Amino acid sequence: MKTLPISRYRFFQKIQPLSLLKKITSKSVTGCLQVFSTSGAWSIYIDEGKLIYACYSEKMFEPLYRNLQRLSEQISTLPCGIDAQLRAIFETGAGSQTIPNPDYLAICWLVNQKYISPTEAALLIEQLALEVLDSFLNLEEGSYEFIPESFLDDMPKFCHLNLRLLVERCQKRGRDGVYQDSSPYTESSSAGVNYQELHSSFLHTKPKAQPKPEPQLPKINRYPSQPANPGHHNYQTNSSPSTEKKIYTIFCIDNSPALLNVIKNSLDEQIFSVLGVTDSLKALMEILRTKPDIILLNVDMPDLDGYELCSLLRKHAYFKNTPIIMVTEKVSLIDRAKAKIVRASGYLTKPFTQGDLMKIIFQHIM
Repeated sequence: MKTLPISRYRFFQKIQPLSLLKKITSKSVTGCLQVFSTSGAWSIYIDEGKLIYACYSEKMFEPLYRNLQRLSEQISTLPCGIDAQLRAIFETGAGSQTIPNPDYLAICWLVNQKYISPTEAALLIEQLALEVLDSFLNLEEGSYEFIPESFLDDMPKFCHLNLRLLVERCQKRGRDGVYQDSSPYTESSSAGVNYQELHSSFLHTKPKAQPKPEPQLPKINRYPSQPANPGHHNYQTNSSPSTEKKIYTIFCIDNSPALLNVIKNSLDEQIFSVLGVTDSLKALMEILRTKPDIILLNVDMPDLDGYELCSLLRKHAYFKNTPIIMVTEKVSLIDRAKAKIVRASGYLTKPFTQGDLMKIIFQHIM
């Protein structure tokens, strides 16, 4: 699918939201539809014609916190004050504005830390999508484009939602007066959320009419041995809840102390413990001692270059599957061939942003 017109110059025009959604679902495309208006921007992420995430730029975290608060009443592993921790890490942390979708990273982190299961993340994303689509469908003027590549391409995906069914739900709620305000995120816009009812959008067929449920969240069964609804097994669930929260050790090898400081300052200490070494020979012994979760390795190291060090680590049984990211200023075909031979996990090209760094780390810890 070709890039949809206008938005780079922000020339606003009359638009038809339903027609835009039909274009990106009818051809089973993958990428991100970005729509801009005077009030903000909408991002709708699609994977082979199915919705995997949607957000509104002006109030990215408010709906997430609100829905997490409701979930905390039903899930014992999700503390009531989780929004304060997410705010400190992903919303107000140093450089957070450089990350394209810190709200999605926050959901990935919640799953990784076992605050919520992948199934609960899918239901959460669906409710957020309903709120975003509700405001998007009321848009009359703006500009738009479709970007084939997006920040979520290599990130974990918790759901593939039927966009047509989501739109039908939004339209039905509008007719029933559930949404009293056209604003994307108002208290009335999500009052009475029923997460059991949300399962219907995961199906490819219309759900049968059900009696109107009470306006409260149902108890969510977190254990696969006791499914709450045997008819909906779209996602792998955690085998058991855990309250132990992991701090990930990131080991960085680079002959530039300044770059090591940049990496350390870019990663929140509530999630990551960053260790930096400028000598690749000393780094080998330190890595064997600390056994980090992820290794960032500069290719152009003196004495023992990145490829040689990566090869040595892969020969050690403990580090056969440890993510090793090669950090380099350029990635040629020869570099890629060398990396494949020594079984490096990926590349981080200099200069990189905090968003680039966070993306590749989250990609490999999930």
